[in-house]
Amino acid sequence: MDVSLLIVLVVVFALVFDLANGWNDASNAIATVVGTRVMAPWTAIFFGAVLNFAGAMFSSEVAKTVGREIADPALLSPSVFLAAVVIAPAWITLCTLRGLPISCSHSLMGGLVGSVLAAAGPGALASTGIKKIVFGIFTSPVIGFLLGLLVLVLVSWLFRRMSARWASALFGKLQILSAGAMAFSHGTGDAQKAMGMITGALIAGNYIALDSSGMHIPLWVRLSCAAAMGIGSAVGGWAVMRTLGSGLAHLKPYQGFAAETGAATTILVNTLTGVPISTTHSITGAILGVGAARNLKAVRWGVGKKIFLAWVFTFPVCIVGGAVLYKIFHALGL
Repeated sequence: MDVSLLIVLVVVFALVFDLANGWNDASNAIATVVGTRVMAPWTAIFFGAVLNFAGAMFSSEVAKTVGREIADPALLSPSVFLAAVVIAPAWITLCTLRGLPISCSHSLMGGLVGSVLAAAGPGALASTGIKKIVFGIFTSPVIGFLLGLLVLVLVSWLFRRMSARWASALFGKLQILSAGAMAFSHGTGDAQKAMGMITGALIAGNYIALDSSGMHIPLWVRLSCAAAMGIGSAVGGWAVMRTLGSGLAHLKPYQGFAAETGAATTILVNTLTGVPISTTHSITGAILGVGAARNLKAVRWGVGKKIFLAWVFTFPVCIVGGAVLYKIFHALGL
Protein backbone atom coordinates (compact mmCIF):
# COMPACT_ATOMS: atom_id res chain seq x y z
CA MET A 1 0.00 0.00 0.00
CA ASP A 2 1.12 3.54 -0.73
CA VAL A 3 2.83 5.10 2.31
CA SER A 4 0.74 8.27 2.04
CA LEU A 5 -2.46 6.24 2.41
CA LEU A 6 -1.01 4.51 5.48
CA ILE A 7 -0.26 7.92 6.99
CA VAL A 8 -3.83 9.04 6.31
CA LEU A 9 -5.14 5.92 8.07
CA VAL A 10 -2.88 6.58 11.07
CA VAL A 11 -4.17 10.17 11.27
CA VAL A 12 -7.80 9.08 11.01
CA PHE A 13 -7.54 6.38 13.67
CA ALA A 14 -5.41 8.57 15.96
CA LEU A 15 -8.20 11.14 15.86
CA VAL A 16 -10.72 8.35 16.53
CA PHE A 17 -8.59 7.46 19.55
CA ASP A 18 -8.78 11.06 20.76
CA LEU A 19 -12.55 11.05 20.28
CA ALA A 20 -12.85 7.81 22.28
CA ASN A 21 -10.41 9.14 24.84
CA GLY A 22 -12.43 12.33 25.29
CA TRP A 23 -15.60 10.25 25.43
CA ASN A 24 -14.25 8.08 28.27
CA ASP A 25 -11.81 10.36 30.06
CA ALA A 26 -13.89 13.55 29.89
CA SER A 27 -15.99 11.82 32.50
CA ASN A 28 -12.93 11.56 34.73
CA ALA A 29 -12.41 15.31 34.54
CA ILE A 30 -15.96 16.38 35.35
CA ALA A 31 -17.52 13.38 37.14
CA THR A 32 -17.03 14.76 40.64
CA VAL A 33 -18.39 18.23 39.83
CA VAL A 34 -21.51 16.57 38.40
CA GLY A 35 -21.70 14.02 41.22
CA THR A 36 -21.70 16.79 43.85
CA ARG A 37 -24.34 18.70 41.80
CA VAL A 38 -22.18 21.81 41.58
CA MET A 39 -22.67 21.90 37.79
CA ALA A 40 -25.38 20.54 35.53
CA PRO A 41 -24.15 17.67 33.32
CA TRP A 42 -24.34 19.51 29.97
CA THR A 43 -22.75 22.64 31.40
CA ALA A 44 -19.93 20.57 32.86
CA ILE A 45 -19.39 18.71 29.58
CA PHE A 46 -19.07 21.92 27.57
CA PHE A 47 -16.83 23.41 30.26
CA GLY A 48 -14.61 20.32 30.20
CA ALA A 49 -14.45 20.21 26.39
CA VAL A 50 -13.16 23.78 26.13
CA LEU A 51 -10.50 23.24 28.78
CA ASN A 52 -9.46 19.90 27.30
CA PHE A 53 -8.78 21.70 24.01
CA ALA A 54 -6.81 24.43 25.78
CA GLY A 55 -4.73 21.88 27.68
CA ALA A 56 -3.98 19.92 24.51
CA MET A 57 -2.40 23.02 22.97
CA PHE A 58 -0.31 23.80 26.05
CA SER A 59 2.42 21.15 26.10
CA SER A 60 4.07 18.54 23.88
CA GLU A 61 6.39 16.65 26.24
CA VAL A 62 4.22 13.53 26.40
CA ALA A 63 3.84 13.56 22.60
CA LYS A 64 7.63 13.45 22.28
CA THR A 65 7.84 10.55 24.72
CA VAL A 66 5.25 8.56 22.79
CA GLY A 67 6.62 9.44 19.36
CA ARG A 68 10.32 8.82 19.88
CA GLU A 69 11.22 7.38 23.32
CA ILE A 70 9.31 4.09 23.27
CA ALA A 71 10.91 3.08 19.98
CA ASP A 72 12.88 4.94 17.30
CA PRO A 73 10.24 5.88 14.68
CA ALA A 74 12.91 6.07 11.96
CA LEU A 75 13.38 2.29 12.33
CA LEU A 76 9.67 1.47 12.11
CA SER A 77 6.97 1.51 9.45
CA PRO A 78 3.74 3.55 9.64
CA SER A 79 1.78 0.28 9.99
CA VAL A 80 3.29 -0.16 13.48
CA PHE A 81 1.60 3.05 14.59
CA LEU A 82 -1.57 2.12 12.70
CA ALA A 83 -1.96 -1.12 14.69
CA ALA A 84 -1.69 0.81 17.96
CA VAL A 85 -4.24 3.49 17.05
CA VAL A 86 -6.74 0.86 15.85
CA ILE A 87 -6.66 -1.47 18.88
CA ALA A 88 -6.74 1.33 21.49
CA PRO A 89 -10.07 3.00 20.55
CA ALA A 90 -11.67 -0.42 20.04
CA TRP A 91 -10.81 -1.45 23.61
CA ILE A 92 -11.71 1.99 25.01
CA THR A 93 -15.13 1.94 23.34
CA LEU A 94 -15.89 -1.57 24.59
CA CYS A 95 -15.04 -0.62 28.18
CA THR A 96 -16.80 2.75 28.02
CA LEU A 97 -20.05 1.10 26.91
CA ARG A 98 -19.78 -1.08 30.01
CA GLY A 99 -19.21 1.96 32.23
CA LEU A 100 -15.59 1.15 33.04
CA PRO A 101 -13.25 4.16 33.31
CA ILE A 102 -10.17 2.39 31.95
CA SER A 103 -6.82 3.93 31.15
CA CYS A 104 -6.90 5.24 27.58
CA SER A 105 -3.18 5.99 27.91
CA HIS A 106 -2.33 2.40 28.72
CA SER A 107 -4.56 1.14 25.93
CA LEU A 108 -2.53 3.14 23.41
CA MET A 109 0.84 2.41 25.01
CA GLY A 110 0.02 -1.29 25.17
CA GLY A 111 -1.00 -1.31 21.51
CA LEU A 112 2.24 0.44 20.52
CA VAL A 113 4.43 -1.90 22.58
CA GLY A 114 2.67 -4.93 21.08
CA SER A 115 3.01 -3.71 17.48
CA VAL A 116 6.71 -2.81 17.98
CA LEU A 117 7.37 -6.26 19.44
CA ALA A 118 5.65 -7.92 16.48
CA ALA A 119 7.49 -5.75 13.96
CA ALA A 120 11.01 -5.60 15.32
CA GLY A 121 11.29 -7.64 18.52
CA PRO A 122 12.12 -6.64 22.11
CA GLY A 123 15.41 -5.00 21.09
CA ALA A 124 13.52 -2.22 19.30
CA LEU A 125 11.92 -0.98 22.54
CA ALA A 126 13.76 1.90 24.21
CA SER A 127 14.31 1.61 27.95
CA THR A 128 13.75 5.36 28.53
CA GLY A 129 10.14 5.33 27.34
CA ILE A 130 9.31 1.95 28.90
CA LYS A 131 10.59 3.14 32.29
CA LYS A 132 8.36 6.21 32.06
CA ILE A 133 5.32 4.05 31.29
CA VAL A 134 6.05 1.67 34.17
CA PHE A 135 6.65 4.61 36.52
CA GLY A 136 3.28 6.09 35.56
CA ILE A 137 1.46 2.78 36.01
CA PHE A 138 2.55 2.29 39.60
CA THR A 139 2.76 5.85 40.89
CA SER A 140 -0.25 7.72 39.47
CA PRO A 141 -2.98 5.97 41.54
CA VAL A 142 -0.86 6.05 44.69
CA ILE A 143 0.11 9.71 44.32
CA GLY A 144 -3.50 10.59 43.43
CA PHE A 145 -4.71 8.74 46.55
CA LEU A 146 -2.18 10.46 48.84
CA LEU A 147 -2.66 13.95 47.40
CA GLY A 148 -6.46 13.65 47.53
CA LEU A 149 -6.19 12.55 51.16
CA LEU A 150 -3.69 15.32 51.99
CA VAL A 151 -5.77 18.08 50.42
CA LEU A 152 -8.88 16.84 52.22
CA VAL A 153 -7.13 16.79 55.60
CA LEU A 154 -5.72 20.30 54.98
CA VAL A 155 -9.09 21.70 53.89
CA SER A 156 -10.90 20.06 56.80
CA TRP A 157 -8.46 21.59 59.28
CA LEU A 158 -8.37 25.10 57.75
CA PHE A 159 -12.15 25.38 57.49
CA ARG A 160 -13.10 23.36 60.58
CA ARG A 161 -14.96 26.29 62.14
CA MET A 162 -16.99 27.13 59.04
CA SER A 163 -20.67 26.20 59.04
CA ALA A 164 -21.81 23.44 56.70
CA ARG A 165 -23.92 25.92 54.73
CA TRP A 166 -21.04 28.32 54.08
CA ALA A 167 -18.63 25.47 53.35
CA SER A 168 -21.00 24.03 50.76
CA ALA A 169 -21.36 27.42 49.06
CA LEU A 170 -17.61 28.16 49.11
CA PHE A 171 -16.44 24.79 47.87
CA GLY A 172 -19.20 24.69 45.28
CA LYS A 173 -17.41 27.65 43.66
CA LEU A 174 -13.91 26.33 44.31
CA GLN A 175 -14.85 23.00 42.80
CA ILE A 176 -15.51 24.71 39.48
CA LEU A 177 -11.85 25.81 39.53
CA SER A 178 -10.59 22.36 40.50
CA ALA A 179 -12.73 20.67 37.83
CA GLY A 180 -11.35 23.14 35.29
CA ALA A 181 -7.81 22.30 36.40
CA MET A 182 -8.63 18.61 36.05
CA ALA A 183 -9.99 19.04 32.50
CA PHE A 184 -7.04 21.23 31.48
CA SER A 185 -4.50 18.75 32.87
CA HIS A 186 -6.29 15.92 31.07
CA GLY A 187 -5.81 17.79 27.79
CA THR A 188 -2.11 18.37 28.49
CA GLY A 189 -1.56 14.65 28.83
CA ASP A 190 -3.99 12.54 26.86
CA ALA A 191 -4.31 14.53 23.63
CA GLN A 192 -0.51 14.49 23.42
CA LYS A 193 -0.42 10.74 22.94
CA ALA A 194 -2.26 10.82 19.61
CA MET A 195 -0.01 13.71 18.54
CA GLY A 196 3.01 11.52 19.25
CA MET A 197 1.52 8.65 17.24
CA ILE A 198 0.85 10.80 14.19
CA THR A 199 4.25 12.48 14.33
CA GLY A 200 5.99 9.14 14.82
CA ALA A 201 4.19 7.78 11.73
CA LEU A 202 5.22 10.88 9.75
CA ILE A 203 8.84 10.25 10.70
CA ALA A 204 8.54 6.53 9.87
CA GLY A 205 7.11 7.47 6.48
CA ASN A 206 9.94 9.99 5.85
CA TYR A 207 7.54 12.94 5.71
CA ILE A 208 9.36 14.78 8.48
CA ALA A 209 12.70 14.19 10.20
CA LEU A 210 14.10 14.39 13.69
CA ASP A 211 16.35 17.41 14.04
CA SER A 212 18.99 18.42 16.56
CA SER A 213 16.34 19.80 18.91
CA GLY A 214 14.38 16.54 18.88
CA MET A 215 10.88 15.87 17.55
CA HIS A 216 8.79 18.79 16.33
CA ILE A 217 4.99 18.38 16.48
CA PRO A 218 3.43 20.05 13.39
CA LEU A 219 0.80 22.68 14.19
CA TRP A 220 -1.90 20.91 12.15
CA VAL A 221 -1.33 17.77 14.23
CA ARG A 222 -1.69 19.72 17.48
CA LEU A 223 -4.86 21.47 16.33
CA SER A 224 -6.56 18.37 14.95
CA CYS A 225 -5.83 16.25 18.03
CA ALA A 226 -6.92 19.03 20.38
CA ALA A 227 -10.16 19.46 18.42
CA ALA A 228 -10.86 15.70 18.42
CA MET A 229 -10.30 15.56 22.18
CA GLY A 230 -12.65 18.51 22.69
CA ILE A 231 -15.37 16.95 20.51
CA GLY A 232 -15.05 13.61 22.30
CA SER A 233 -15.32 15.43 25.62
CA ALA A 234 -18.48 17.17 24.42
CA VAL A 235 -20.07 13.81 23.61
CA GLY A 236 -19.39 12.62 27.16
CA GLY A 237 -19.39 9.12 28.63
CA TRP A 238 -22.48 9.08 30.80
CA ALA A 239 -22.03 5.56 32.16
CA VAL A 240 -18.43 6.30 33.21
CA MET A 241 -19.56 9.60 34.75
CA ARG A 242 -22.06 7.77 36.93
CA THR A 243 -19.41 5.28 38.05
CA LEU A 244 -16.90 7.94 39.11
CA GLY A 245 -19.36 10.68 40.10
CA SER A 246 -21.39 8.65 42.56
CA GLY A 247 -20.77 4.94 42.05
CA LEU A 248 -17.32 4.92 43.65
CA ALA A 249 -18.04 7.23 46.59
CA HIS A 250 -20.65 9.88 47.41
CA LEU A 251 -18.76 13.16 47.68
CA LYS A 252 -19.63 16.58 49.05
CA PRO A 253 -18.30 19.72 47.30
CA TYR A 254 -15.25 20.08 49.56
CA GLN A 255 -14.40 16.42 48.99
CA GLY A 256 -14.83 16.79 45.24
CA PHE A 257 -12.51 19.81 45.37
CA ALA A 258 -9.88 17.76 47.25
CA ALA A 259 -10.11 14.84 44.79
CA GLU A 260 -9.85 17.04 41.69
CA THR A 261 -7.02 19.12 43.10
CA GLY A 262 -5.03 16.03 44.04
CA ALA A 263 -5.59 14.37 40.66
CA ALA A 264 -4.89 17.52 38.60
CA THR A 265 -1.62 18.08 40.46
CA THR A 266 -0.58 14.47 39.87
CA ILE A 267 -1.31 14.71 36.15
CA LEU A 268 0.31 18.10 35.52
CA VAL A 269 3.55 17.30 37.34
CA ASN A 270 3.97 14.09 35.36
CA THR A 271 2.86 15.25 31.92
CA LEU A 272 4.99 18.39 31.98
CA THR A 273 8.01 16.12 32.51
CA GLY A 274 6.99 13.76 29.70
CA VAL A 275 5.60 10.87 31.76
CA PRO A 276 2.50 9.43 30.00
CA ILE A 277 0.39 8.63 33.05
CA SER A 278 -3.25 7.65 33.26
CA THR A 279 -5.83 10.33 34.02
CA THR A 280 -8.19 7.56 35.11
CA HIS A 281 -5.70 6.13 37.60
CA SER A 282 -5.04 9.57 39.06
CA ILE A 283 -8.66 10.67 39.61
CA THR A 284 -9.82 7.24 40.78
CA GLY A 285 -6.97 7.09 43.28
CA ALA A 286 -7.84 10.60 44.49
CA ILE A 287 -11.54 9.76 44.89
CA LEU A 288 -10.65 6.61 46.83
CA GLY A 289 -8.30 8.62 49.05
CA VAL A 290 -10.94 11.26 49.78
CA GLY A 291 -13.67 8.69 50.37
CA ALA A 292 -11.46 6.55 52.61
CA ALA A 293 -10.41 9.59 54.67
CA ARG A 294 -14.02 10.15 55.68
CA ASN A 295 -14.95 6.54 56.24
CA LEU A 296 -13.66 3.33 54.71
CA LYS A 297 -17.26 2.18 54.38
CA ALA A 298 -18.07 5.30 52.32
CA VAL A 299 -16.11 3.82 49.41
CA ARG A 300 -17.81 1.20 47.30
CA TRP A 301 -14.85 -1.12 47.08
CA GLY A 302 -16.75 -3.49 44.80
CA VAL A 303 -16.88 -0.78 42.14
CA GLY A 304 -13.19 -0.08 42.74
CA LYS A 305 -12.46 -3.77 42.21
CA LYS A 306 -14.15 -3.70 38.78
CA ILE A 307 -12.09 -0.64 37.80
CA PHE A 308 -8.93 -2.36 39.05
CA LEU A 309 -9.63 -5.46 36.96
CA ALA A 310 -10.13 -3.28 33.87
CA TRP A 311 -6.71 -1.74 34.51
CA VAL A 312 -5.11 -5.16 34.94
CA PHE A 313 -6.47 -6.46 31.64
CA THR A 314 -5.86 -3.32 29.56
CA PHE A 315 -2.12 -3.73 28.99
CA PRO A 316 -2.06 -7.45 28.08
CA VAL A 317 -5.19 -7.18 25.90
CA CYS A 318 -3.83 -4.21 23.97
CA ILE A 319 -0.29 -5.60 23.69
CA VAL A 320 -1.64 -8.80 22.18
CA GLY A 321 -4.15 -6.86 20.06
CA GLY A 322 -1.48 -4.51 18.73
CA ALA A 323 0.80 -7.42 17.83
CA VAL A 324 -1.98 -9.36 16.09
CA LEU A 325 -3.15 -6.32 14.13
CA TYR A 326 0.38 -5.54 12.97
CA LYS A 327 0.79 -9.13 11.73
CA ILE A 328 -2.53 -8.86 9.88
CA PHE A 329 -1.57 -5.53 8.32
CA HIS A 330 1.85 -6.89 7.34
CA ALA A 331 0.25 -9.99 5.75
CA LEU A 332 -2.05 -7.67 3.78
CA GLY A 333 0.97 -5.75 2.51
CA LEU A 334 0.36 -2.59 4.54
